[in-house]
Amino acid sequence: PYESFSTSVERMLLEASEDPKVKAIKMTLYRTAAESRIIKHLINAARNGKQVLVVVELKARFDEEANIRWANRLEEAGIHVTYGVVGLKTHCKLILVVRQDYNGLQRYAHLGTGNYHEETARTYTDLGLLTSDREIGQDLTELFNYLTTGYKPKRQYNKLLPSPKVLKDSIQQMIEREIKKHSSESPGLIQMKVNGLEDVDITRALYRASQAGVKIDLIVRDSCRLRPGIPGLSDNVRVISIVGRFLEHARIFYFHNGGEEEYFIGSADLMKRNLESRVEAVVPVEAPGLQAKLRYVFDVELNDERSAWDMCPDGSYIQRKPKGRAVGSQQALITWSEKQHKEATRLKKRRAQGIGRRNVR
Repeated sequence: PYESFSTSVERMLLEASEDPKVKAIKMTLYRTAAESRIIKHLINAARNGKQVLVVVELKARFDEEANIRWANRLEEAGIHVTYGVVGLKTHCKLILVVRQDYNGLQRYAHLGTGNYHEETARTYTDLGLLTSDREIGQDLTELFNYLTTGYKPKRQYNKLLPSPKVLKDSIQQMIEREIKKHSSESPGLIQMKVNGLEDVDITRALYRASQAGVKIDLIVRDSCRLRPGIPGLSDNVRVISIVGRFLEHARIFYFHNGGEEEYFIGSADLMKRNLESRVEAVVPVEAPGLQAKLRYVFDVELNDERSAWDMCPDGSYIQRKPKGRAVGSQQALITWSEKQHKEATRLKKRRAQGIGRRNVR
């Protein structure tokens, strides 16, 4: 909620629905608001002659009836509605826009950690990546083909890490890579922020990494199978949970990788159901500026002295006690976002004034 959902994700769909050069919009829908503007933009796009495809998950818990109603409404508007792959929940948060640019067809995408839900966007902390990266666009085309046909050949992905075929193995490989690259000169570091950690294989891999000396920081809002601080097993692991004004919902993964740092965001938690029984999508964040933002999130939350709870070796939690007037991580992120917004507004006004002066001359 630190940045506006309506001026980012909603704005993307609004612009795409009205842009005459946009040829197609593809989207996954897990949950959405009761009076969803997202749905209105999709219907408007179909009325404007665009090819619109929506993958609706009918088994989203507590939203089954609403999703059936939305699916019927979308079909009535002439939108191609599918229901994903049999036996798998479609939990990924994806938008793909295909536009006829001056140099040919171009793909624009949004990949998020949270639902396309205007109401929960105000109270859930989530992240999203807006990108025109060609390889990510190709990967999303592959994934939507899978979601709409259910056909399961061995699909090749360049950057995207989808479940259930790729993600779990990729995370385990990155943990093992961190173990191999760990040294006194370049200490290994794994940091993850998720809603839950329950998968046995991932938990065992993290234990092995801790035993090898890799430092592991976990920010887990809900259930966590791993126990930190057990001598000889998880000495190098700390687990915290943030409890504050907003519900922590984002998923971020970081690997030091011998100095060649890697950041990922996505829809998947480290739960068996997410990794093996759902279609999820995790994407690398490669732009240095965006990586710096994710680093700030990790640093602020791991050093939170106001709203963080530390997990003990027995699985219980102890709330941190601030020294003096400490500020919680969520309030720190609010202040940080406000400063960024003011700076962006200042630069926008400066550019506008410069353009105006040139026009006068």
